Amino acid sequence: MTDRALAVVRAGALTTVQDRGRPGHAHLGVPLSGALDAPAAALVNRLVGNPPGAAVLETTLTGCTLRPRCAVTVAVGGAPCPVTVDGRPVPWAAPVRVPAGAVLDVGAADSGVRSYVAVSGGVLVEPVLGSRSTDLLSGLGPPPLADGTVLPLGRPGGRHARVDVAPQPAPPAELVLRVTRGPRADWFTPEAVRAFTSRAYRVSSASNRIGLRVDGPALERARPGELPSEGTVLGAVQVPPDGMPVVFLADHPTTGGYPVIGVVRTPDLPAAAQAVPGTPVHFMAVRRR
Repeated sequence: MTDRALAVVRAGALTTVQDRGRPGHAHLGVPLSGALDAPAAALVNRLVGNPPGAAVLETTLTGCTLRPRCAVTVAVGGAPCPVTVDGRPVPWAAPVRVPAGAVLDVGAADSGVRSYVAVSGGVLVEPVLGSRSTDLLSGLGPPPLADGTVLPLGRPGGRHARVDVAPQPAPPAELVLRVTRGPRADWFTPEAVRAFTSRAYRVSSASNRIGLRVDGPALERARPGELPSEGTVLGAVQVPPDGMPVVFLADHPTTGGYPVIGVVRTPDLPAAAQAVPGTPVHFMAVRRR
């Protein structure tokens, strides 16, 4: 086996391989997938000299522990967390040289949800439909990492950045999501439509890569029954029978039968990826451009 590889010592709660995802396959029922906090993934790639679309690791809350079989440059970004090499603290959000056989520990998030680990050369698992991303809904791509998993690495291309710390947005203390009116807003009472953009919600612990779930005022329907399945998009806010909005994230289904009351602007979704359970959420109505 090649020595350009990375062994997983501790996989953490959920660590997956992610890149920019699989655009253009929705007609086949294949979600976009890819890093939920795409700007954070692109930044750590830039810090280690990788192209922006190189595959990185996305951790969830508890981080992960890795042991490279060769000397590599790594950078950890996204949710702030402690980072150590063989027990010695090293900078977060900066390129760090890790010797062959050393133990890189990406600790639990101090705030936020998802940290991103870029390794010089990128994670070189086999691509599926042009992407190395793990898709939790369809099962495409590599499975979530387990202890003992060995990941192949590519050859380093560019030079790593010369910075002490790269500035990144802090995880949101309050999440404001701009929404345009959805195609099925008329399925809800006028009072429910007003409540959707005027009342406060909170991020639910049931959120995942498929959707951001919230707790708060239930949205009452004006029509009974269900829709035939129809296409859905990234950021669509679907409302199931319990009346609680669900914001579709990267691994969302490409069709759905629950009415879509609104659609969140794509630039607001990276912050949604970092909102911890209990974070206040406000949906702010905006006009279509």
